[in-house]
Amino acid sequence: MKNTFGLPIIPENEEERLDKLRSLYILNTHREEGTFKHIASMAAHMFSVPIALVNLVDSEFVYTKASAGMEVTPPVPRGTSLCSLAVLKDGATVFENALGEPCLLANPMVTGEFGLRFYAAAPLRTNDGFNIGALCIVDKEPRGFSEADQRVLESLASVVMENIERGTT
Repeated sequence: MKNTFGLPIIPENEEERLDKLRSLYILNTHREEGTFKHIASMAAHMFSVPIALVNLVDSEFVYTKASAGMEVTPPVPRGTSLCSLAVLKDGATVFENALGEPCLLANPMVTGEFGLRFYAAAPLRTNDGFNIGALCIVDKEPRGFSEADQRVLESLASVVMENIERGTT
């Protein structure tokens, strides 16, 4: 897998994480037009960003389950998707100005036509501690993102995860 970040993107518990993701039977289902779509829309509105996504990180690709601001979102190679970084830690991942982040300077989402400048994501963390994806918000302009904002995004991600684990999407 091509890795544009210049740092490891595979967590130590990768096999168990993937087993957990696949055991939830959500990966190969249709795009969500219900709860997840509403949460993505709420996140975009609350943080005044043009794009919000509910993404799942598989072994080779990152899949979008729901989005606001992007209607067509094909799978993105894991080595390109910033969600690959978001599943590496338990708290929010924030890049207030992507052009100032050394690990993003070779990333085509940042340096290419898309022009990503701001990214914040909270991991979708299962009850037993596996980060299977992320709720992320994106802007093409740099912006600040406070600790309070991070907590709100993490709370929204926990709602997504509760719905996944209950099987109510």
